Amino acid sequence: MTQRFDRQSGVFLHVSALPGEGGIGTLGDPAEAFVDFLADAEQSLWQICPLGPVSGAHGNSPYQSPSAFAGNPLLIDLDRLVEAGWLDESDLEAIPDLGQDQVDYDAVREYKRPLLRTAFENFESRADESDREALADFRENQHWLDDYTLFVALKERFDGSLWTEWPEEYRMRDADALAEAREEHADEISYHALVQYWFYDQWGDLKSYANDRGVDLLGDLPIYVALDSADVWANPDSFQLDEQNRPVAVAGVPPSGDDGQKWGNPLYDWETLAEDDYEWWVDRLSGLLDLVDIVRIDHVKGFDSYYAIPVDGGPADGHWEDAPGHELFETVEQELGDLPFVAEDLGFPDPELTALLERFDFPGMKVSYYANWCEEDHEFLPHTYPENTVGYTTTHDTGTALGLYDSLSDEDRGCMEHYLESGREDIQWALIDAVWKSDSVIAIAPMQDVLGLDDWARFNTPGTAEGNWDWRTRYEHFHEDVSGRLADVTRNRGRVRD
Repeated sequence: MTQRFDRQSGVFLHVSALPGEGGIGTLGDPAEAFVDFLADAEQSLWQICPLGPVSGAHGNSPYQSPSAFAGNPLLIDLDRLVEAGWLDESDLEAIPDLGQDQVDYDAVREYKRPLLRTAFENFESRADESDREALADFRENQHWLDDYTLFVALKERFDGSLWTEWPEEYRMRDADALAEAREEHADEISYHALVQYWFYDQWGDLKSYANDRGVDLLGDLPIYVALDSADVWANPDSFQLDEQNRPVAVAGVPPSGDDGQKWGNPLYDWETLAEDDYEWWVDRLSGLLDLVDIVRIDHVKGFDSYYAIPVDGGPADGHWEDAPGHELFETVEQELGDLPFVAEDLGFPDPELTALLERFDFPGMKVSYYANWCEEDHEFLPHTYPENTVGYTTTHDTGTALGLYDSLSDEDRGCMEHYLESGREDIQWALIDAVWKSDSVIAIAPMQDVLGLDDWARFNTPGTAEGNWDWRTRYEHFHEDVSGRLADVTRNRGRVRD
């Protein structure tokens, strides 16, 4: 058995999908209620998507955030701000009834941003010395915060335009222009800093609540950051940009029985990053490990070799380049100690990547959604999963277990029923049981599978711009019948962590 992880299991549910009023999940009572559900269900892991701010311009995807460090203000719990004295109970009367089944991000922004402004104004007038000292300490110790808050202030000044289209003195980070902007937008910068302080404070409380109940948080690390981010704007030398700070090549994957994909994320300048011992990556991973207990590395292949596409070209015009994964993770390991990482290695089964994962003992992923149910010993059938893997029923990027069953041909459906010894009425529990029974050291099911929902509850469809990231659960879904059944499977398959 791998030394890094115990045999255990958990549930994927992004924070935005938590239940409650206000149109979006938050870090207060809704999150604690889910932790209680997980504890009742004998689960030791809660997996989430990246926690950064999201933008309507990027379909509200948590994988295209303007910061690799900042938290999403929309997830801040307003009731907790009332308890802290920064909002009055009457302020919450402005919250509209947005329903409980889907997130309407624009509607949430419309009411939440003014309420956060009100809370900021109340903090400015009501905060005592200890409150101000706590905020000052936060601002001093978050190295990324000054650049992020200035970036957001300038985004608002320039009507949300991409930073590569800002006037030259701001795009090229002229020191005098930035100093003048910090002074001009001091109030706006203070507001965004306080919002981040509240996010981190509430998240810290939630993490403690979860850990105290035996639940660890499994976070997500997208390998790439968005072009329109404070990360690229503030660190242009760390990315493959031209003399005008615009990308020369972007990330993607080559054609392989399809047209390939051009993601558009700027690529790292690994030689420059190596010159200061990968300090940016050490800071990024250190910051994430302050927020979560385990990190899922998205597209880990990019740390071994990456596909570079000319900014004006298509996927077929790209080429592979080597990346310093071994050196990077050795450096991070020296700085941070043991690395509690799991790796998304789907689609790239090459010896070099396998060697990287084995060198650092990072479990890869196995997803039963991709199984060929009629092929004996197919690599995604749960009974074939190696121990040093994370076994999934489905993921946030696939349909649900029930949706899969309904989409199969009669022949494949028959094979699935034969393999799982179950029909449609219980297919999701049969799949959960099969993955929990597997040798994978960690087993994960999205909440949609635990609830037996079909594809109307799908969380994300890759390659589509709208209709994603908006599904939500309800409090009544945290029923003891559901938690009890999941606990039974977990106990029966030896995944209750001591």
